[in-house]
Amino acid sequence: MRIERPTRNSSAMLGRRELLAASAVVGSGLAFPQRGYGEDKPIQGRAEHVISIWLGGGMGQIDTFDPKRKGDPKEKRAGSYYGSIETAVPEVRVCEHLPRLAKLMDRVTAVRSVHHEVIDEHAAATNRMHTGRPVSGTITYPSLGSIIAHERGAAHEGAPPYVLIGYPNVTRGPGFLGTRDSYLYLTDTSQGPAGLARPDGISSRRQSRREDLLAVLKRNADPTVDQRLLDYDEAIEQSLKLSGPEFMGVFDLNREPADLRNSYGGEFGQRCLLSRRLIEQGVRFIEVSHNLNFLNGIGWDVHNEGIRNQHKLIQELDTAVSTLITDLEAKRMLEKTLIVITTEFGRPPEFDSGGGRGHQGTAFSCVLAGGGLSHRGAWGETDEIAKTIVSSPVSVPDFFATICAAVGIDYRKNLYHGDRPVPITDMGHPISELFT
Repeated sequence: MRIERPTRNSSAMLGRRELLAASAVVGSGLAFPQRGYGEDKPIQGRAEHVISIWLGGGMGQIDTFDPKRKGDPKEKRAGSYYGSIETAVPEVRVCEHLPRLAKLMDRVTAVRSVHHEVIDEHAAATNRMHTGRPVSGTITYPSLGSIIAHERGAAHEGAPPYVLIGYPNVTRGPGFLGTRDSYLYLTDTSQGPAGLARPDGISSRRQSRREDLLAVLKRNADPTVDQRLLDYDEAIEQSLKLSGPEFMGVFDLNREPADLRNSYGGEFGQRCLLSRRLIEQGVRFIEVSHNLNFLNGIGWDVHNEGIRNQHKLIQELDTAVSTLITDLEAKRMLEKTLIVITTEFGRPPEFDSGGGRGHQGTAFSCVLAGGGLSHRGAWGETDEIAKTIVSSPVSVPDFFATICAAVGIDYRKNLYHGDRPVPITDMGHPISELFT
């Protein structure tokens, strides 16, 4: 009897067969969510809402939540532009222009070790910090807001799941998830969403006739299975419901006590106040964009002389966010509401020729507050000039996974673009220490 010995080619064929078999399991979505994760069950927090504050332009970590030694732009000495102060958490310091937040840092974690590879392109970095991924030529990824809307929906019937207070664009949108998981947006807190207000000259009676006509057209139309059309119909139906006085009343900030409104500050603060009212109404995810009425005339993109009045912007952030935290706490909503502060990248410790700062994506800060997390003031560490991460690096997928875990979403699962599995956070791992 002749015994056949395995040859090099037969071993290679066996390897390919095993690989194909494994790939089939991964493609089915059965095994993929477990790959790369050590825990048997996903970490799950108890937050119900997210208020995401977007600081467009690039908040400098070294001048806000990760202060270092004092620098000097005239002498070209790298370092912080401002002095630092102690906080409620021992050994955690913040910029001197954040005195109100300093007293609340026991409810806050400044994640000082966020990083990505995008350096000099605002649009690409904005996309990265909204979708968690690089720009792709073949797929439009959903934003974090749309992901949470898709997974959790609105907290109460009669509210949209996702509201954007700022200018809309594709980076904030639903991507391949479709229209149903998009946002309702407004740009002016004194007016509410323009898309829900009836045009001048359209009376309630005329609006009712239009709705009756639309209902007739839908009844007589051929049935469709096109998901895009179904999502569009659902969006129209939701808009009609939301345009009523019950939901639209949430935008009337005059219903709030005058002293509370004043404590929030200007337009940015009013946006933060509105976000609290939207949370009470049942909105799941709100982005508050800090992109109007910049006190320093340029925003967070502080190249050259733009840095001179940066302190006014930091003070405005301090006023609005500290009031939001204490307001939510007074209403017993802080434990259920995760506040997130993000920006497209940070700033290097060196000064440019005009005394300002360039861009830095290799080490920067994002902030978490409330949401039932075990806060510690700061997480992660950078070197003596906030240029290099020296401990506990947090990738953008890791940061997204932390947010998803906080609101009870399985950060290990797949979304599907057609039949293509897409890991929901690009294989991110949450900061587990914030859940202990």
